[in-house]
Amino acid sequence: MQTKLLINGKLVAGEGKVEDVLNPATGKTLARVPEASRAQIDAAVKAADAAFEGWARTAPKDRAYLLLKLADRIEADGAAFAKLESQNCGKPLAAALNDEIPAIADVFRFFAGACRTMTGAVAGEYLAGFTSMIRRDPVGVVASIAPWNYPLMMAAWKLGPALAAGNTVVLKPSEQTPLTALKLGELLAEIFPAGVVNVVCGRGRSVGVPLTKHPKVRMISLTGDVATGGRILAQAADGIKRTHLELGGKAPVIVFDDADVQSVVEGVRTFGYYNAGQDCTAACRIYAGAKVYDRLVADLSSAVSTIKTGLQTAKGVEMGPLISAEQRDRVAGFVRRAQRQKHIEITAGGKAGTGGGFFFEPDNFAVDPLDLAPRVTDLPFQFFGLVFDQFVERSKRLVGHGVNRVGGCSLGREQEHRVEEDKASDAVCTALQLANFWQ
Repeated sequence: MQTKLLINGKLVAGEGKVEDVLNPATGKTLARVPEASRAQIDAAVKAADAAFEGWARTAPKDRAYLLLKLADRIEADGAAFAKLESQNCGKPLAAALNDEIPAIADVFRFFAGACRTMTGAVAGEYLAGFTSMIRRDPVGVVASIAPWNYPLMMAAWKLGPALAAGNTVVLKPSEQTPLTALKLGELLAEIFPAGVVNVVCGRGRSVGVPLTKHPKVRMISLTGDVATGGRILAQAADGIKRTHLELGGKAPVIVFDDADVQSVVEGVRTFGYYNAGQDCTAACRIYAGAKVYDRLVADLSSAVSTIKTGLQTAKGVEMGPLISAEQRDRVAGFVRRAQRQKHIEITAGGKAGTGGGFFFEPDNFAVDPLDLAPRVTDLPFQFFGLVFDQFVERSKRLVGHGVNRVGGCSLGREQEHRVEEDKASDAVCTALQLANFWQ
């Protein structure tokens, strides 16, 4: 199994602390990966900085050619990438192979096309004899910090646009799920010039912080939680670095009284619990009208109880474990606190699995919001795994009240809204300042 870092076009063993990488479905060690030392982090950034000038001047058609070549290689080796991703993340093998690998290859193909169609707005002569224009130039070295929930997909999201635009990258995958990024490093070493892409592994404090604080890093790209995003912004302020932050959300679903409850249940069963709920756009909170609330709670609770959990390769498995024992215990803590609240009923799940893996039954909470605000401090925040809240709104003005409740959450940019009822959807979309709406 490939466990070496990619620095300046060469695969090298990490010189830092060794991290045990686990299979979440069994709790057993898959690999032992040494993290990058301070010297290796510095070498990776300097390699990216040295490669920047040449890569930035590479013609878009040539950058596109290499991105397309990478997409083809990922697709050709898709079964091996999917197996490794499934083992390291615990997600069903079929989902990794059929859902993720085609999308990952498509990301690189998309940006291969995009880099050949970039435009610059040309203005007139605001001063006689001089023409003003807006150019799109690469920034420089980008430090990219990827999360553990979709390791290879998030690596593609970060590498694709940065490389297409002519930037060089130092990628740090999560220390919990580095294996597909390290395997990708083998292809990157073959395809791209030395130093254009570098891959270093390790924990946030020992590797992520010195990487993002490095003076030659010009931009930081992070996918993570809101608290980490805040720390990255503080670090970036010291060197006036640019930032791209894709932070956690707690995506609400607004269900009006004339909604098709069956469609809502089918959609939430799929998109609320996909990837064991470990998704920053997971539909994990419902605001339901009083007339449909009881049926929605009953039908969704019944549907959730049919989700098949198990090992990655088990026949018909729909959901795997949570990523770690720590994450499982965190979710269990939310459930225990909810059980102590008189106005919260756990209508499905709520128990940890048995055995060596980090399984947890998919949950469904029914919450009375009239007594919510003073006592349930956890619910406005992202759980990131298998805890689903339902709120009944007893007011006739569901749009207005739902907007107020959603607006009280502490969230990042990756917040989604799914809305049922055409008549009210425009009002909701206008009132809420969120990234995405599904209707």
